[in-house]
Amino acid sequence: MLRSVGQTRVTGSEDPRVTELRTAVSRLRRELAGHPREFPDRGIAEDELAALDAMAASGVPEIPRLRRSLLLIAGAIGSVSALASALRDVRVAVDLFGEPPRG
Repeated sequence: MLRSVGQTRVTGSEDPRVTELRTAVSRLRRELAGHPREFPDRGIAEDELAALDAMAASGVPEIPRLRRSLLLIAGAIGSVSALASALRDVRVAVDLFGEPPRG
């Protein structure tokens, strides 16, 4: 089955939260790659998006690491309004995993 958002292939065994995260990360990576303006922390955003993608591909992302990556990405590209919608989608996807356990 193909999803219309990002045309990501969905398997019956993948956690839907992981699917949403992979779709959102893919979209932001594409939009960032196509964004013509350079900015100082672009490399940080690209590295953290790659880390999010790898965590999602593993199927069992660590919530504290997801949140740390999200904060770094937001800090790196937060002022680039053209990427705001895709960044919001990544935040929503990370939020699907809930809060990390407190201990």
